[in-house]
Amino acid sequence: MAFGWIDEQAEARRRAGLVRALRPRPADSPLLDLASNDYLGLSRHPEVTEGAAAAARCWGGGSTGSRLVTGSTELHAELERALAAFCGFEAALVFSSGYAANLAAVTALGPHGSLIVSDAGNHASLIDGCRLARGETQVVSHADPEAVRKALGTRRGAAIVVSDTVFSVDGDRAPLAELAAACREYGAGLVVDDAHGLGVLGGGGRGAPYAAGLAGAGDVVATATLSKSLGSQGGVVLGPARVIEHLVNAARTFIFDTGLAPAAAGAALAALRLLEREPERAARAREVAAELHARLTAAGLEAVRPDAAVVSVRAPSPERAVRWAADCRSAGLAVGCFRPPSVPDGISRLRLTARADLSGAEIERAVRVIGETRP
Repeated sequence: MAFGWIDEQAEARRRAGLVRALRPRPADSPLLDLASNDYLGLSRHPEVTEGAAAAARCWGGGSTGSRLVTGSTELHAELERALAAFCGFEAALVFSSGYAANLAAVTALGPHGSLIVSDAGNHASLIDGCRLARGETQVVSHADPEAVRKALGTRRGAAIVVSDTVFSVDGDRAPLAELAAACREYGAGLVVDDAHGLGVLGGGGRGAPYAAGLAGAGDVVATATLSKSLGSQGGVVLGPARVIEHLVNAARTFIFDTGLAPAAAGAALAALRLLEREPERAARAREVAAELHARLTAAGLEAVRPDAAVVSVRAPSPERAVRWAADCRSAGLAVGCFRPPSVPDGISRLRLTARADLSGAEIERAVRVIGETRP
């Protein structure tokens, strides 16, 4: 029977407690949201939604084609200039998603004959970029600059080191300055995914590379998503102008993909302008994360100290993690639930995302619900 193997895999997932399902949410959810990545609380901000609506009215519902045909508008160019200036890089290139941006950066900068050194805790999009790239990939232990040096020392020639800046599972930061130093010893480039750093870290939310003094360096490329702190959708690669020009000519997820919808570009640009005016939002997101961590640990829960806006709470098993998240939802609180294979260490977690717009009362309520529903 065609696709008969699917039934076997479905049964294996069921036995392991790893079945996933879509859960469409209403437009006006009653849940207190600590599950989304809307770190700055901008996805429903009136200026952001109006930015999306105005762009759709002006440019239409879709971009109409790939960026190299009809999918590049003046709005896309304005967004790219604004992102590059804000984050401190020479140039930027916008993609339809952060996933597409990561695939582009890794595959175009890891050609045949090159070495790609990848952190063991990297996001799936970076892992898939390594798999699709023609270069040879060496996976090294998590956040370990010495392991990176050892890998780079195994061969000569073109090489890149690939890492998240803030890892999505536990919210810990990569040692960017040390990674950059290791890269420079061997003439390698550093490619970092700042999906969870943009809008949260660095002066006014300019990102982890900016905070580490690496923004604008000729040997550093950063990717980011527009769907987290900026409350929109899409992705971006930031770096030297010659790298961006290379991506325009060599990155398949840029050349062959339809351009980002104008509404998403308009929303992201409006959010960026808002963040420029209100840089305190970045600091507030970090303050909320720190307060969540302090209250959770004071309640006797095992929570990982956050370096940005992600707070991870350990669960005893995948099944209990799923039950815990469901019980939180029943009590009016939406939280994330990470379990194998999404977590490389096999430890299941509740994943909480701090938002700059959370009140003290909402933080207290979230901690109370998590504590009362613990397994």
